Amino acid sequence: MSKVIQSIRGMNDILPEETPYWQFLENAVREILSSYGYGEIRFPIVEHTELFKRSIGEVTDIVEKEMYSFGGEDNLKYSLRPEGTAACVRAGISNGLFYNQTQKLWYMGPMFRHERPQKGRYRQFHQIGAEVFGYGGPDVDAELIILSARLWKKLGLNPSLEINSIGSIETRGNYRNALLSYFTKHKDQLDADSLRRLERNPLRILDSKVPQTQDLVKDAPIMSDYLSDLEKAHFAGLKNFLDDASIEYTVNPRLVRGLDYYSLTVFEWLTDKLGAQNAICSGGRYDGLVEQLGGKPTQAVGWALGIERVIELMKQANTSIEIQKLDLFLVSGNTPELKREAFRLSEGLRDALNGVKLAVYCGEAGIKSQMKKADKSEARFALILGEDESASTTVVLKDLRQRAAQETIAQKDLIKVLSERLAS
Repeated sequence: MSKVIQSIRGMNDILPEETPYWQFLENAVREILSSYGYGEIRFPIVEHTELFKRSIGEVTDIVEKEMYSFGGEDNLKYSLRPEGTAACVRAGISNGLFYNQTQKLWYMGPMFRHERPQKGRYRQFHQIGAEVFGYGGPDVDAELIILSARLWKKLGLNPSLEINSIGSIETRGNYRNALLSYFTKHKDQLDADSLRRLERNPLRILDSKVPQTQDLVKDAPIMSDYLSDLEKAHFAGLKNFLDDASIEYTVNPRLVRGLDYYSLTVFEWLTDKLGAQNAICSGGRYDGLVEQLGGKPTQAVGWALGIERVIELMKQANTSIEIQKLDLFLVSGNTPELKREAFRLSEGLRDALNGVKLAVYCGEAGIKSQMKKADKSEARFALILGEDESASTTVVLKDLRQRAAQETIAQKDLIKVLSERLAS
């Protein structure tokens, strides 16, 4: 007997009992984002490794440790995408979407990071992202936050919102120097990762989860003290829009986000119900990224949510998911003639009853066994086509969810009868 091949650790199957949650979330996102004028974009899973080095930053855990990269043609390296923003920007540049245009885009799909799997963090995980290009004001930052709040409401969730401004590249340079000076004085108290980040990107030390380093971070310089008047005005404008929309938020002066391309607005939607993985949706403004990746200067802002984490929250919140069950289950006798007649009947019903959910038993089994399958399928009605029914051009209709006598119906009247019963 051959050895069973298991799935790769951290790359999970999504089974039929799980997919209704995914479909519900995906449909809610489609509905809300399209109502705000966003169009869906789809791009490849594999990109040039250089794309992520230039966008995310080489001194990041993602690039240094977590990307699935492999050799390609002409000694170029390819990588499975670890996040969607850089790929979305690359697609926009490649296809001329940003030239004298504004764009509101969204996407969904799998991302890949080689890290230790744990609840809420997987090696293949799925994200939904929304990205806006060509708008520079705080109004579009607010729109992205407000439409995500509308999504949480539709999903029955209540995460908390944290916001901050991390200023321009110049502002972050001044802030970086202040952090460098501060943390250098306390080098002996820094953990190994923070020491490695100290010279190249001290802002990342603010993300440290090491308790001793977190104690140091509490007394570190604050970004808001380094913002210019224009940057402060942009942040104040964002808060005004959120206040007008009655969106509750907390200003977290330590929130910097983990990727190099962010500027000005950053935000996170957080929960205390998923353990260490408390962020379910994160985003911000990245006005320099399009130019950094070879395009013309283009203002941009966006967010991404983790599908697995949101679905886990939906389960905890007992979000009401409408599961699409079968309307009809057609069983028949086992002769070739009856099987063919059952298929002709079922296809005629599908043509006449738009959107009907109808299953036909395939295989050989007695009527009694097939009826057990019909009941287990949770279909509303069973249709029975045996030899007697075939001879009299009828079919038996049985209500599987209510106690009612089964009926024998002429096949010529079946569409009319089913239309009435399924509508009730």
